[in-house]
Amino acid sequence: MASLECHEGIKGDVNKDYDVIIVGGGPAALAAAVYTCRALLKTIIFEKKYLGGQLVGTELIENYPGFPDIIGGVDLTQRMEAQAKRFGVEIRYEEVSKVGLEDSLKIVTTDTDIYASHIVILASGAEPKKLDVPGEKEFYGKGVSYCATCDGAFYKGKNVVVVGGGDSAITEGIFLTKYAQTVQIIHRRDEFRATKIYLDDAFSNPKIQVILNTIVESIYGKEKVEGIITQNILTKEKKNILCEGVFIFAGSLPNTGFLGNLLCVDAGCHIETNTHMETAIEGLYAVGDIRKNSYRQIATAVGEGVTAAIAAEHKLSELKASGKVKK
Repeated sequence: MASLECHEGIKGDVNKDYDVIIVGGGPAALAAAVYTCRALLKTIIFEKKYLGGQLVGTELIENYPGFPDIIGGVDLTQRMEAQAKRFGVEIRYEEVSKVGLEDSLKIVTTDTDIYASHIVILASGAEPKKLDVPGEKEFYGKGVSYCATCDGAFYKGKNVVVVGGGDSAITEGIFLTKYAQTVQIIHRRDEFRATKIYLDDAFSNPKIQVILNTIVESIYGKEKVEGIITQNILTKEKKNILCEGVFIFAGSLPNTGFLGNLLCVDAGCHIETNTHMETAIEGLYAVGDIRKNSYRQIATAVGEGVTAAIAAEHKLSELKASGKVKK
């Protein structure tokens, strides 16, 4: 531990033991850690909840290279974790509240300590978007869910609705048919943006009913969800749909709030990088769902993590050669 004056003039003990700090624990972060650790760079991952991020909530993965059979998100996460640990990554479950600068050092503040490194890879992922309708917050965990894999088994023999029109909504809707009696997929547009193979599976499933051009106005119930009120955006007709579960897949919002004004983000809170995943700040990288123009796929997240790790290794060598970092 060393004493360092931080970017806001705060003096105290700062941990400078790590060559690379990775914020987040999803596929991009774990892939980056494999490469930095193999390059003999001492690496630490900070994750506030659990490893895997949104991958953990994905039941069916059939498009990740190397797995001809379908693999589950939890299984894939555990494999990635085991591989990263084999190469020596350290994982701490601490929430990063701030990232700042002190010359060429990046200062990472967590809920328990302060760390400093010349290389930081931001892989903090994204959180599910909310509908922001009455009842959504009140019934979270009482019928409202953002993860079918996590909560689907609680709805055996019950009627549920899924809100959304992308791959997540469709695949999680299909997954819910394993338990639910009926699954109604509600989408605000007149067509889905999900992959055709998923749509074919959904449309051929007798348990699934599709409702287009419709939004959810409210979620109601007493102690638990009992139903929703919808409105057709074309006819303005309102309907009362009885259900015990509401699964919301309306996109995601990048977790970049902890950066404050450190980096410019776009209207959707995404971070712009170059082809090496480096941000406007030297030695600071962004990968995965927080990066602008990312395809938000597991495979591309892994690729971005690897790209950032290799670029970071080269950057650290440059900094050592220039004398900014002691060899």
